[in-house]
Amino acid sequence: MNYNLNKLSEQAEKTSNIAALKKLLQLISHEKRTLLLATITIILNSTLNLLGPLIIGHTIDKYVQTRQYHGVLVASGILLGMYLVALVTSYLQTKLMGGVGQRMLFTLRNAIFNKLQLLPVDFFNQNKAGDLISRVNNDTDKLNQFFSQSLVQFIGSIATMTGAGIFLLLIHVQLGLAAIAPMLLILIFTTLVSPWVKKANAKNLKSVGGMSAEIQESLNNFKVIIAFNRRDYFRKRFDGANQQNYKTAISAGLANNIFMPVYSLFSSIAQLTVLVYGIYLIGTDFSIGLLIAYLSYVTLFYNPLRQLAALWANFQTAMAAWDRISQILGLDTNLVNIDDTTPPSSETLLEFKNVHFGYADDQEILHNVSFKMERGKTYALVGPTGGGKTTTASLIARLYDPNKGAVLLNGKDIRSYDDEERSQKIGFILQEPFLFTGTVRENILYGNALYKDHTNEQMEQVIADANLGSLLAIFENGLDTQVSSGGDSISLGQKQLIAFMRAVLRNPELLILDEATANIDTITEKLLGDILNNLPATTTRVIIAHRLNTIENADEIYFVNSGEISRAGSLNDAMDMLLKGKRVS
Repeated sequence: MNYNLNKLSEQAEKTSNIAALKKLLQLISHEKRTLLLATITIILNSTLNLLGPLIIGHTIDKYVQTRQYHGVLVASGILLGMYLVALVTSYLQTKLMGGVGQRMLFTLRNAIFNKLQLLPVDFFNQNKAGDLISRVNNDTDKLNQFFSQSLVQFIGSIATMTGAGIFLLLIHVQLGLAAIAPMLLILIFTTLVSPWVKKANAKNLKSVGGMSAEIQESLNNFKVIIAFNRRDYFRKRFDGANQQNYKTAISAGLANNIFMPVYSLFSSIAQLTVLVYGIYLIGTDFSIGLLIAYLSYVTLFYNPLRQLAALWANFQTAMAAWDRISQILGLDTNLVNIDDTTPPSSETLLEFKNVHFGYADDQEILHNVSFKMERGKTYALVGPTGGGKTTTASLIARLYDPNKGAVLLNGKDIRSYDDEERSQKIGFILQEPFLFTGTVRENILYGNALYKDHTNEQMEQVIADANLGSLLAIFENGLDTQVSSGGDSISLGQKQLIAFMRAVLRNPELLILDEATANIDTITEKLLGDILNNLPATTTRVIIAHRLNTIENADEIYFVNSGEISRAGSLNDAMDMLLKGKRVS
Protein backbone atom coordinates (compact mmCIF):
# COMPACT_ATOMS: atom_id res chain seq x y z
CA MET A 1 0.00 0.00 0.00
CA ASN A 2 1.27 3.48 -0.84
CA TYR A 3 1.84 5.44 2.38
CA ASN A 4 4.31 7.96 0.93
CA LEU A 5 2.89 11.33 1.96
CA ASN A 6 4.78 13.27 -0.69
CA LYS A 7 3.42 11.04 -3.47
CA LEU A 8 -0.06 11.12 -1.97
CA SER A 9 0.15 14.92 -1.94
CA GLU A 10 1.04 14.98 -5.64
CA GLN A 11 -1.72 12.53 -6.54
CA ALA A 12 -4.44 14.10 -4.39
CA GLU A 13 -7.08 16.23 -6.03
CA LYS A 14 -7.03 19.90 -5.13
CA THR A 15 -9.63 20.76 -2.53
CA SER A 16 -11.15 24.20 -2.13
CA ASN A 17 -10.36 26.27 0.95
CA ILE A 18 -14.02 26.17 1.99
CA ALA A 19 -14.13 22.35 1.86
CA ALA A 20 -10.84 22.11 3.76
CA LEU A 21 -12.05 24.59 6.37
CA LYS A 22 -15.31 22.68 6.89
CA LYS A 23 -13.33 19.50 7.53
CA LEU A 24 -11.07 21.32 9.96
CA LEU A 25 -14.01 22.82 11.86
CA GLN A 26 -15.34 19.30 12.45
CA LEU A 27 -12.34 18.69 14.70
CA ILE A 28 -13.30 21.63 16.91
CA SER A 29 -17.07 21.16 16.78
CA HIS A 30 -17.06 20.95 20.59
CA GLU A 31 -15.97 24.61 20.65
CA LYS A 32 -19.25 25.85 19.14
CA ARG A 33 -20.31 27.71 22.30
CA THR A 34 -16.97 29.48 22.67
CA LEU A 35 -16.87 30.34 18.98
CA LEU A 36 -20.42 31.76 19.23
CA LEU A 37 -19.47 33.93 22.24
CA ALA A 38 -16.32 35.10 20.47
CA THR A 39 -18.34 35.96 17.34
CA ILE A 40 -20.83 37.97 19.42
CA THR A 41 -18.03 39.98 21.06
CA ILE A 42 -16.42 40.56 17.64
CA ILE A 43 -19.69 41.83 16.13
CA LEU A 44 -20.35 44.02 19.21
CA ASN A 45 -16.82 45.45 18.97
CA SER A 46 -17.26 46.21 15.27
CA THR A 47 -20.69 47.79 15.83
CA LEU A 48 -19.33 50.15 18.51
CA ASN A 49 -16.46 51.19 16.26
CA LEU A 50 -18.86 51.74 13.35
CA LEU A 51 -21.14 54.05 15.36
CA GLY A 52 -18.23 56.39 16.07
CA PRO A 53 -18.02 58.16 12.68
CA LEU A 54 -21.81 58.66 12.60
CA ILE A 55 -21.77 60.34 16.02
CA ILE A 56 -18.73 62.45 15.02
CA GLY A 57 -20.41 63.60 11.76
CA HIS A 58 -23.63 64.44 13.61
CA THR A 59 -21.68 66.35 16.28
CA ILE A 60 -19.82 68.40 13.67
CA ASP A 61 -23.01 69.41 11.85
CA LYS A 62 -25.18 70.08 14.91
CA TYR A 63 -22.81 71.23 17.67
CA VAL A 64 -19.39 72.19 16.32
CA GLN A 65 -20.62 74.46 13.52
CA THR A 66 -23.15 76.11 15.89
CA ARG A 67 -20.55 76.31 18.70
CA GLN A 68 -22.73 74.34 21.17
CA TYR A 69 -19.85 72.99 23.27
CA HIS A 70 -22.10 71.26 25.79
CA GLY A 71 -23.30 68.94 23.02
CA VAL A 72 -19.68 68.36 21.97
CA LEU A 73 -18.81 67.31 25.54
CA VAL A 74 -21.84 64.98 25.73
CA ALA A 75 -20.94 63.39 22.42
CA SER A 76 -17.33 63.02 23.56
CA GLY A 77 -18.50 61.29 26.74
CA ILE A 78 -20.67 58.90 24.73
CA LEU A 79 -17.73 58.11 22.40
CA LEU A 80 -15.39 57.51 25.37
CA GLY A 81 -17.89 55.07 26.93
CA MET A 82 -18.33 53.26 23.60
CA TYR A 83 -14.61 52.92 23.06
CA LEU A 84 -14.07 51.60 26.62
CA VAL A 85 -16.73 48.93 26.01
CA ALA A 86 -15.03 48.17 22.68
CA LEU A 87 -11.75 47.74 24.55
CA VAL A 88 -13.35 45.15 26.87
CA THR A 89 -14.92 43.24 23.97
CA SER A 90 -11.58 43.28 22.13
CA TYR A 91 -9.89 41.70 25.16
CA LEU A 92 -12.66 39.11 25.53
CA GLN A 93 -12.54 38.05 21.87
CA THR A 94 -8.75 37.69 22.01
CA LYS A 95 -8.96 35.62 25.20
CA LEU A 96 -11.75 33.39 23.87
CA MET A 97 -10.11 32.74 20.50
CA GLY A 98 -6.70 32.27 22.09
CA GLY A 99 -8.19 29.47 24.19
CA VAL A 100 -9.82 27.96 21.10
CA GLY A 101 -6.50 28.03 19.27
CA GLN A 102 -4.58 26.34 22.08
CA ARG A 103 -7.24 23.66 22.60
CA MET A 104 -7.37 23.08 18.85
CA LEU A 105 -3.57 22.70 18.84
CA PHE A 106 -3.85 20.17 21.67
CA THR A 107 -6.64 18.29 19.88
CA LEU A 108 -4.84 18.27 16.54
CA ARG A 109 -1.55 17.01 17.94
CA ASN A 110 -3.36 14.32 19.90
CA ALA A 111 -5.29 13.29 16.78
CA ILE A 112 -2.11 13.08 14.68
CA PHE A 113 -0.16 11.21 17.34
CA ASN A 114 -2.99 8.74 17.92
CA LYS A 115 -3.28 8.22 14.16
CA LEU A 116 0.46 7.56 13.94
CA GLN A 117 0.05 4.89 16.64
CA LEU A 118 -2.46 3.09 14.44
CA LEU A 119 -0.48 3.15 11.20
CA PRO A 120 1.67 0.15 10.23
CA VAL A 121 5.46 -0.13 10.01
CA ASP A 122 5.11 0.23 6.24
CA PHE A 123 4.04 3.87 6.73
CA PHE A 124 7.20 4.74 8.68
CA ASN A 125 9.38 2.97 6.13
CA GLN A 126 8.01 5.23 3.40
CA ASN A 127 8.23 8.56 5.25
CA LYS A 128 11.05 10.40 6.98
CA ALA A 129 10.71 10.95 10.72
CA GLY A 130 11.86 14.57 10.42
CA ASP A 131 9.02 15.39 8.03
CA LEU A 132 6.48 13.75 10.35
CA ILE A 133 7.87 15.75 13.29
CA SER A 134 7.52 18.94 11.22
CA ARG A 135 3.87 18.10 10.52
CA VAL A 136 3.16 17.45 14.21
CA ASN A 137 4.99 20.57 15.47
CA ASN A 138 5.33 23.20 12.74
CA ASP A 139 2.18 22.63 10.67
CA THR A 140 -0.14 22.40 13.67
CA ASP A 141 1.40 25.60 15.05
CA LYS A 142 0.57 27.39 11.78
CA LEU A 143 -3.07 26.44 12.31
CA ASN A 144 -2.91 27.50 15.95
CA GLN A 145 -1.54 30.92 14.98
CA PHE A 146 -4.36 31.41 12.51
CA PHE A 147 -7.12 30.40 14.92
CA SER A 148 -5.77 32.13 18.03
CA GLN A 149 -4.61 35.36 16.35
CA SER A 150 -5.61 35.81 12.73
CA LEU A 151 -9.16 34.45 12.88
CA VAL A 152 -10.23 37.11 15.41
CA GLN A 153 -8.94 39.85 13.11
CA PHE A 154 -10.34 37.99 10.12
CA ILE A 155 -13.92 37.90 11.44
CA GLY A 156 -13.61 41.38 12.94
CA SER A 157 -12.37 42.82 9.65
CA ILE A 158 -15.22 41.23 7.69
CA ALA A 159 -17.79 42.47 10.25
CA THR A 160 -16.34 46.00 10.22
CA MET A 161 -16.09 46.05 6.43
CA THR A 162 -19.67 44.80 6.02
CA GLY A 163 -21.04 47.32 8.49
CA ALA A 164 -19.07 50.17 6.90
CA GLY A 165 -20.39 49.17 3.47
CA ILE A 166 -23.98 49.25 4.78
CA PHE A 167 -23.48 52.72 6.29
CA LEU A 168 -21.90 53.96 3.03
CA LEU A 169 -24.97 52.88 1.06
CA LEU A 170 -27.48 54.14 3.64
CA ILE A 171 -25.97 57.60 3.86
CA HIS A 172 -25.70 58.12 0.09
CA VAL A 173 -26.36 55.35 -2.44
CA GLN A 174 -24.51 56.83 -5.45
CA LEU A 175 -21.46 57.84 -3.44
CA GLY A 176 -21.52 54.47 -1.68
CA LEU A 177 -21.49 52.58 -4.98
CA ALA A 178 -18.57 54.70 -6.18
CA ALA A 179 -16.69 53.97 -2.93
CA ILE A 180 -17.31 50.21 -3.09
CA ALA A 181 -16.63 49.77 -6.82
CA PRO A 182 -12.83 49.14 -6.39
CA MET A 183 -13.78 46.24 -4.11
CA LEU A 184 -14.91 44.25 -7.16
CA LEU A 185 -11.44 44.51 -8.67
CA ILE A 186 -9.95 43.37 -5.36
CA LEU A 187 -12.20 40.29 -5.32
CA ILE A 188 -11.20 39.36 -8.87
CA PHE A 189 -7.50 39.80 -8.06
CA THR A 190 -7.79 37.73 -4.84
CA THR A 191 -9.63 34.90 -6.61
CA LEU A 192 -6.97 34.69 -9.31
CA VAL A 193 -3.93 34.90 -7.01
CA SER A 194 -5.03 32.78 -4.00
CA PRO A 195 -4.28 29.34 -5.54
CA TRP A 196 -0.72 30.46 -6.30
CA VAL A 197 -0.28 31.75 -2.74
CA LYS A 198 -1.50 28.46 -1.24
CA LYS A 199 0.76 26.45 -3.55
CA ALA A 200 3.81 28.57 -2.65
CA ASN A 201 3.14 28.09 1.07
CA ALA A 202 2.62 24.34 0.61
CA LYS A 203 6.02 24.08 -1.09
CA ASN A 204 7.62 26.02 1.74
CA LEU A 205 6.07 23.77 4.42
CA LYS A 206 7.23 20.72 2.48
CA SER A 207 10.79 22.08 2.28
CA VAL A 208 10.76 22.81 6.03
CA GLY A 209 9.79 19.18 6.63
CA GLY A 210 12.53 18.03 4.24
CA MET A 211 15.17 20.11 6.02
CA SER A 212 14.00 18.78 9.40
CA ALA A 213 14.30 15.23 8.07
CA GLU A 214 17.79 15.92 6.70
CA ILE A 215 18.97 17.37 10.01
CA GLN A 216 17.59 14.45 12.00
CA GLU A 217 19.11 11.86 9.67
CA SER A 218 22.52 13.56 9.72
CA LEU A 219 22.58 13.95 13.51
CA ASN A 220 21.50 10.34 14.03
CA ASN A 221 24.44 9.22 11.90
CA PHE A 222 26.92 11.82 13.08
CA LYS A 223 29.27 9.21 14.57
CA VAL A 224 29.67 7.62 11.16
CA ILE A 225 30.23 11.04 9.58
CA ILE A 226 33.00 11.78 12.10
CA ALA A 227 34.53 8.31 11.82
CA PHE A 228 34.86 8.59 8.04
CA ASN A 229 35.70 12.30 8.18
CA ARG A 230 32.83 13.15 5.85
CA ARG A 231 31.69 16.41 7.38
CA ASP A 232 31.79 17.74 3.82
CA TYR A 233 29.03 15.26 2.91
CA PHE A 234 26.98 16.44 5.89
CA ARG A 235 27.49 20.09 4.89
CA LYS A 236 26.65 19.38 1.24
CA ARG A 237 23.40 17.57 2.10
CA PHE A 238 22.35 20.24 4.59
CA ASP A 239 23.29 23.05 2.21
CA GLY A 240 21.09 21.49 -0.47
CA ALA A 241 18.11 21.22 1.90
CA ASN A 242 18.75 24.72 3.25
CA GLN A 243 18.98 26.22 -0.25
CA GLN A 244 15.70 24.56 -1.21
CA ASN A 245 14.03 25.90 1.94
CA TYR A 246 15.47 29.37 1.23
CA LYS A 247 14.06 29.41 -2.30
CA THR A 248 10.60 28.26 -1.22
CA ALA A 249 10.61 30.71 1.71
CA ILE A 250 11.41 33.61 -0.66
CA SER A 251 8.63 32.48 -3.00
CA ALA A 252 6.15 32.13 -0.12
CA GLY A 253 7.18 35.53 1.27
CA LEU A 254 6.57 37.21 -2.08
CA ALA A 255 3.22 35.47 -2.44
CA ASN A 256 2.13 36.36 1.09
CA ASN A 257 2.99 40.05 0.66
CA ILE A 258 1.50 40.61 -2.78
CA PHE A 259 -1.97 41.46 -1.44
CA MET A 260 -1.00 44.44 0.74
CA PRO A 261 0.23 46.91 -1.95
CA VAL A 262 -2.61 46.01 -4.33
CA TYR A 263 -5.25 46.45 -1.61
CA SER A 264 -3.65 49.77 -0.56
CA LEU A 265 -3.76 51.02 -4.15
CA PHE A 266 -7.49 50.34 -4.54
CA SER A 267 -8.13 51.79 -1.06
CA SER A 268 -6.43 55.05 -2.06
CA ILE A 269 -8.43 55.15 -5.30
CA ALA A 270 -11.68 54.73 -3.33
CA GLN A 271 -10.77 57.50 -0.85
CA LEU A 272 -9.84 59.87 -3.67
CA THR A 273 -13.11 59.10 -5.45
CA VAL A 274 -15.16 59.81 -2.31
CA LEU A 275 -13.28 63.03 -1.60
CA VAL A 276 -13.80 64.46 -5.12
CA TYR A 277 -17.40 63.30 -5.44
CA GLY A 278 -18.23 64.30 -1.85
CA ILE A 279 -16.93 67.87 -2.32
CA TYR A 280 -19.04 68.07 -5.46
CA LEU A 281 -22.14 67.01 -3.48
CA ILE A 282 -21.64 69.57 -0.66
CA GLY A 283 -24.28 72.22 -0.89
CA THR A 284 -26.96 69.88 -2.16
CA ASP A 285 -28.20 67.36 0.37
CA PHE A 286 -24.72 66.63 1.67
CA SER A 287 -22.99 68.37 4.60
CA ILE A 288 -19.36 68.69 5.76
CA GLY A 289 -20.09 66.47 8.76
CA LEU A 290 -21.46 63.75 6.49
CA LEU A 291 -18.40 64.01 4.24
CA ILE A 292 -16.07 63.59 7.23
CA ALA A 293 -18.16 60.66 8.45
CA TYR A 294 -18.17 59.24 4.93
CA LEU A 295 -14.39 59.42 4.66
CA SER A 296 -14.16 57.66 8.02
CA TYR A 297 -16.45 54.87 6.78
CA VAL A 298 -14.39 54.51 3.62
CA THR A 299 -11.34 54.11 5.85
CA LEU A 300 -13.22 51.58 8.00
CA PHE A 301 -14.19 49.74 4.82
CA TYR A 302 -10.76 49.56 3.22
CA ASN A 303 -8.49 49.36 6.30
CA PRO A 304 -9.91 45.92 7.16
CA LEU A 305 -9.18 44.98 3.55
CA ARG A 306 -5.54 45.86 4.14
CA GLN A 307 -5.59 43.64 7.22
CA LEU A 308 -7.33 40.95 5.21
CA ALA A 309 -4.46 41.13 2.73
CA ALA A 310 -2.06 39.84 5.39
CA LEU A 311 -4.67 37.64 7.04
CA TRP A 312 -5.61 36.01 3.74
CA ALA A 313 -1.98 35.00 3.23
CA ASN A 314 -2.00 33.52 6.76
CA PHE A 315 -5.20 31.71 5.89
CA GLN A 316 -3.57 30.23 2.77
CA THR A 317 -0.60 29.10 4.90
CA ALA A 318 -2.95 27.55 7.45
CA MET A 319 -4.86 25.71 4.73
CA ALA A 320 -1.60 24.43 3.22
CA ALA A 321 -0.59 23.20 6.69
CA TRP A 322 -4.01 21.59 7.13
CA ASP A 323 -3.61 19.78 3.80
CA ARG A 324 -0.37 18.21 5.10
CA ILE A 325 -1.98 17.30 8.43
CA SER A 326 -5.16 15.90 6.86
CA GLN A 327 -3.03 13.60 4.67
CA ILE A 328 -2.00 11.77 7.85
CA LEU A 329 -5.45 11.88 9.46
CA GLY A 330 -7.01 10.47 6.28
CA LEU A 331 -4.85 7.34 6.24
CA ASP A 332 -5.96 3.95 7.55
CA THR A 333 -3.86 0.95 8.48
CA ASN A 334 -3.70 -1.92 6.02
CA LEU A 335 -3.38 -4.34 8.96
CA VAL A 336 -7.10 -4.96 9.40
CA ASN A 337 -8.42 -7.45 11.95
CA ILE A 338 -10.83 -10.15 10.79
CA ASP A 339 -13.11 -12.69 12.45
CA ASP A 340 -11.96 -16.30 12.56
CA THR A 341 -14.11 -18.83 14.42
CA THR A 342 -11.66 -21.70 13.83
CA PRO A 343 -10.96 -23.49 17.16
CA PRO A 344 -7.34 -23.10 18.39
CA SER A 345 -4.90 -25.86 17.47
CA SER A 346 -2.99 -27.66 20.22
CA GLU A 347 -0.17 -28.96 18.02
CA THR A 348 1.01 -26.50 15.38
CA LEU A 349 1.84 -23.09 16.83
CA LEU A 350 2.52 -21.25 13.58
CA GLU A 351 1.83 -21.99 9.94
CA PHE A 352 2.45 -20.20 6.64
CA LYS A 353 -0.10 -21.23 4.00
CA ASN A 354 0.77 -20.28 0.42
CA VAL A 355 2.14 -16.90 1.49
CA HIS A 356 3.10 -14.29 -1.12
CA PHE A 357 4.60 -10.99 0.00
CA GLY A 358 6.36 -7.92 -1.39
CA TYR A 359 6.95 -4.45 0.04
CA ALA A 360 6.09 -3.01 -3.37
CA ASP A 361 3.28 -4.33 -5.56
CA ASP A 362 5.62 -4.99 -8.47
CA GLN A 363 8.39 -6.72 -6.48
CA GLU A 364 7.52 -9.93 -4.66
CA ILE A 365 9.99 -11.15 -2.02
CA LEU A 366 8.30 -14.38 -0.88
CA HIS A 367 6.67 -16.67 -3.43
CA ASN A 368 4.01 -19.20 -2.36
CA VAL A 369 5.72 -20.09 0.95
CA SER A 370 4.31 -22.84 3.18
CA PHE A 371 5.76 -24.32 6.38
CA LYS A 372 4.80 -25.18 9.98
CA MET A 373 6.35 -24.60 13.39
CA GLU A 374 5.48 -26.79 16.37
CA ARG A 375 5.36 -25.82 20.01
CA GLY A 376 8.49 -25.96 22.11
CA LYS A 377 10.91 -26.36 19.22
CA THR A 378 13.77 -24.13 18.10
CA TYR A 379 13.83 -23.07 14.46
CA ALA A 380 16.66 -21.33 12.65
CA LEU A 381 16.30 -19.21 9.52
CA VAL A 382 19.50 -19.09 7.50
CA GLY A 383 20.37 -17.79 4.08
CA PRO A 384 22.31 -15.08 2.26
CA THR A 385 21.86 -11.38 3.02
CA GLY A 386 18.71 -10.10 1.38
CA GLY A 387 17.20 -13.56 1.06
CA GLY A 388 14.06 -12.74 3.11
CA LYS A 389 14.85 -13.92 6.65
CA THR A 390 13.88 -10.69 8.42
CA THR A 391 10.87 -10.33 6.12
CA THR A 392 9.69 -13.80 7.20
CA ALA A 393 10.15 -12.88 10.88
CA SER A 394 8.23 -9.62 10.31
CA LEU A 395 5.31 -11.57 8.85
CA ILE A 396 5.38 -13.94 11.83
CA ALA A 397 5.14 -10.94 14.20
CA ARG A 398 2.52 -9.34 11.92
CA LEU A 399 4.46 -6.21 11.23
CA TYR A 400 3.11 -6.78 7.72
CA ASP A 401 0.32 -8.89 6.21
CA PRO A 402 0.82 -11.24 3.25
CA ASN A 403 -0.29 -10.05 -0.18
CA LYS A 404 -1.77 -13.54 -0.68
CA GLY A 405 -2.12 -16.58 1.54
CA ALA A 406 -2.39 -16.66 5.33
CA VAL A 407 -0.31 -16.82 8.50
CA LEU A 408 -1.94 -18.97 11.18
CA LEU A 409 -1.23 -18.69 14.91
CA ASN A 410 -2.60 -21.58 17.00
CA GLY A 411 -4.56 -22.65 13.93
CA LYS A 412 -6.32 -19.26 13.57
CA ASP A 413 -5.60 -16.49 11.13
CA ILE A 414 -3.14 -14.15 12.85
CA ARG A 415 -5.29 -11.23 11.71
CA SER A 416 -8.05 -12.39 14.08
CA TYR A 417 -5.95 -11.51 17.16
CA ASP A 418 -6.00 -7.97 18.50
CA ASP A 419 -2.70 -6.15 18.91
CA GLU A 420 -2.41 -6.69 22.66
CA GLU A 421 -3.14 -10.41 22.50
CA ARG A 422 -0.78 -10.97 19.57
CA SER A 423 2.11 -9.03 21.17
CA GLN A 424 1.60 -11.04 24.35
CA LYS A 425 1.90 -14.31 22.44
CA ILE A 426 4.81 -13.24 20.18
CA GLY A 427 8.05 -11.67 21.39
CA PHE A 428 10.39 -10.02 18.88
CA ILE A 429 13.99 -9.03 19.65
CA LEU A 430 15.38 -6.87 16.87
CA GLN A 431 19.01 -6.59 15.78
CA GLU A 432 18.96 -2.90 16.71
CA PRO A 433 16.59 -2.63 19.68
CA PHE A 434 14.94 0.68 20.49
CA LEU A 435 14.95 1.85 24.09
CA PHE A 436 13.32 4.86 25.71
CA THR A 437 15.18 7.41 27.82
CA GLY A 438 14.70 6.34 31.43
CA THR A 439 15.90 3.43 33.55
CA VAL A 440 16.49 -0.26 32.89
CA ARG A 441 13.36 -1.01 34.92
CA GLU A 442 11.16 1.31 32.84
CA ASN A 443 12.41 -0.20 29.60
CA ILE A 444 11.99 -3.78 30.83
CA LEU A 445 8.40 -3.12 31.90
CA TYR A 446 7.45 -1.19 28.75
CA GLY A 447 4.13 -2.57 27.52
CA ASN A 448 3.98 -5.12 30.35
CA ALA A 449 1.18 -4.26 32.79
CA LEU A 450 1.71 -7.47 34.82
CA TYR A 451 4.58 -6.05 36.88
CA LYS A 452 3.89 -2.31 36.80
CA ASP A 453 3.11 -2.15 40.57
CA HIS A 454 6.08 -4.30 41.65
CA THR A 455 8.81 -2.78 43.78
CA ASN A 456 12.44 -3.10 42.70
CA GLU A 457 12.94 -5.96 45.16
CA GLN A 458 9.93 -7.81 43.76
CA MET A 459 11.12 -7.18 40.21
CA GLU A 460 14.58 -8.52 41.03
CA GLN A 461 12.95 -11.68 42.34
CA VAL A 462 10.82 -12.02 39.19
CA ILE A 463 13.94 -11.57 37.06
CA ALA A 464 15.81 -14.17 39.12
CA ASP A 465 12.92 -16.66 38.79
CA ALA A 466 13.07 -16.16 35.00
CA ASN A 467 16.81 -17.01 35.07
CA LEU A 468 17.64 -13.46 33.99
CA GLY A 469 19.51 -12.43 37.12
CA SER A 470 22.90 -12.89 35.47
CA LEU A 471 21.93 -10.38 32.78
CA LEU A 472 20.71 -7.79 35.29
CA ALA A 473 24.00 -8.12 37.20
CA ILE A 474 25.84 -6.76 34.15
CA PHE A 475 24.30 -3.31 34.80
CA GLU A 476 26.14 -1.29 37.44
CA ASN A 477 23.06 0.14 39.16
CA GLY A 478 20.74 -2.77 38.37
CA LEU A 479 17.17 -1.71 37.62
CA ASP A 480 18.02 1.95 38.30
CA THR A 481 20.70 2.14 35.62
CA GLN A 482 20.02 5.15 33.40
CA VAL A 483 19.30 4.52 29.72
CA SER A 484 19.47 7.11 26.93
CA SER A 485 17.76 6.21 23.67
CA GLY A 486 20.26 8.09 21.53
CA GLY A 487 23.26 8.44 23.82
CA ASP A 488 26.16 6.34 25.03
CA SER A 489 25.04 5.71 28.60
CA ILE A 490 25.10 1.98 27.83
CA SER A 491 26.54 -0.11 25.01
CA LEU A 492 24.62 -1.56 22.09
CA GLY A 493 25.16 -5.01 23.55
CA GLN A 494 23.60 -3.91 26.85
CA LYS A 495 20.65 -2.47 24.96
CA GLN A 496 20.13 -5.88 23.37
CA LEU A 497 20.18 -7.50 26.82
CA ILE A 498 17.46 -5.11 28.02
CA ALA A 499 15.38 -5.95 24.94
CA PHE A 500 15.97 -9.64 25.64
CA MET A 501 14.76 -9.35 29.26
CA ARG A 502 11.78 -7.26 28.15
CA ALA A 503 10.68 -9.95 25.69
CA VAL A 504 11.28 -12.95 27.99
CA LEU A 505 9.39 -11.42 30.94
CA ARG A 506 6.25 -11.30 28.79
CA ASN A 507 6.31 -15.14 28.69
CA PRO A 508 5.60 -15.32 24.94
CA GLU A 509 4.50 -18.50 23.23
CA LEU A 510 6.84 -17.68 20.35
CA LEU A 511 10.12 -15.76 20.65
CA ILE A 512 11.85 -14.33 17.56
CA LEU A 513 15.52 -13.37 17.77
CA ASP A 514 16.70 -11.41 14.72
CA GLU A 515 20.51 -11.32 15.05
CA ALA A 516 19.89 -10.64 18.74
CA THR A 517 23.40 -11.79 19.75
CA ALA A 518 25.26 -9.88 17.05
CA ASN A 519 26.63 -7.18 19.37
CA ILE A 520 27.43 -9.11 22.55
CA ASP A 521 30.53 -10.99 23.66
CA THR A 522 30.92 -14.77 23.67
CA ILE A 523 30.45 -15.13 27.46
CA THR A 524 27.22 -13.13 27.45
CA GLU A 525 26.06 -15.04 24.39
CA LYS A 526 26.51 -18.27 26.33
CA LEU A 527 24.41 -16.78 29.16
CA LEU A 528 21.64 -16.01 26.67
CA GLY A 529 21.89 -19.53 25.28
CA ASP A 530 21.43 -21.01 28.75
CA ILE A 531 18.43 -18.73 29.37
CA LEU A 532 16.85 -19.77 26.08
CA ASN A 533 17.34 -23.42 26.97
CA ASN A 534 15.58 -22.83 30.31
CA LEU A 535 12.50 -21.20 28.79
CA PRO A 536 9.22 -23.08 29.31
CA ALA A 537 9.03 -26.28 27.27
CA THR A 538 6.09 -24.89 25.30
CA THR A 539 7.97 -21.79 24.10
CA THR A 540 8.85 -21.86 20.40
CA ARG A 541 12.03 -20.06 19.35
CA VAL A 542 12.78 -18.61 15.91
CA ILE A 543 16.42 -17.60 15.50
CA ILE A 544 17.89 -15.57 12.65
CA ALA A 545 21.68 -15.57 12.80
CA HIS A 546 24.77 -15.68 10.65
CA ARG A 547 27.02 -17.15 13.32
CA LEU A 548 26.76 -20.92 13.09
CA ASN A 549 27.23 -21.59 16.81
CA THR A 550 24.00 -19.68 17.41
CA ILE A 551 21.92 -22.13 15.39
CA GLU A 552 23.79 -25.42 15.81
CA ASN A 553 21.33 -26.65 18.46
CA ALA A 554 18.21 -25.77 16.47
CA ASP A 555 15.63 -28.54 16.09
CA GLU A 556 15.00 -27.54 12.51
CA ILE A 557 16.71 -25.23 10.03
CA TYR A 558 14.97 -23.41 7.17
CA PHE A 559 16.95 -22.07 4.24
CA VAL A 560 15.57 -18.72 3.01
CA ASN A 561 16.62 -17.46 -0.40
CA SER A 562 15.20 -16.07 -3.65
CA GLY A 563 11.68 -15.85 -2.23
CA GLU A 564 11.53 -19.52 -1.19
CA ILE A 565 11.80 -21.25 2.19
CA SER A 566 12.91 -24.89 2.27
CA ARG A 567 13.98 -27.35 4.95
CA ALA A 568 17.76 -27.44 5.22
CA GLY A 569 17.97 -30.56 7.34
CA SER A 570 21.14 -30.48 9.45
CA LEU A 571 23.59 -27.64 9.96
CA ASN A 572 25.95 -29.26 7.46
CA ASP A 573 23.18 -29.39 4.87
CA ALA A 574 22.52 -25.68 5.43
CA MET A 575 26.24 -24.99 4.96
CA ASP A 576 26.23 -26.94 1.72
CA MET A 577 23.24 -24.98 0.43
CA LEU A 578 25.09 -21.73 1.11
CA LEU A 579 28.39 -22.91 -0.40
CA LYS A 580 26.90 -24.50 -3.53
CA GLY A 581 25.94 -21.16 -5.01
CA LYS A 582 22.40 -20.63 -3.73
CA ARG A 583 22.59 -16.86 -3.70
CA VAL A 584 20.00 -14.14 -4.05
CA SER A 585 18.76 -14.08 -7.64
